[in-house]
Amino acid sequence: MTTASLNSGSSVPPMPERTPKALRAAIAQHAPQLLVDFDRHWRRDIADAYDLAPVPAFMARWWGEYALCRDSALEAHVHRLEDDAAQEPDYIRAKAMIEEAGRIRRAAAKAEPGQ
Repeated sequence: MTTASLNSGSSVPPMPERTPKALRAAIAQHAPQLLVDFDRHWRRDIADAYDLAPVPAFMARWWGEYALCRDSALEAHVHRLEDDAAQEPDYIRAKAMIEEAGRIRRAAAKAEPGQ
């Protein structure tokens, strides 16, 4: 099952169940460029922890990353905004570009399982 991307008109895979295992499987299948960093972060902060407190922050971070990366056109747009902002000499324009990239990232991270 796929859903149409609002921005690109192409198909994007649905969000997985909101579990680390399901998220990792979705990343491996649809955004493998993220997998090394996901696994490294998991091993560093979660795998051997006796405290589950960091798990929600871990999931929030990677949920948002996957939500953005599963739509290549949206991901490219956000990266272009961030790159253009880094080169923009006008502070107000650069700030507006970074704020827009942030809004897109936050909106993507609100995706629910199956969307």
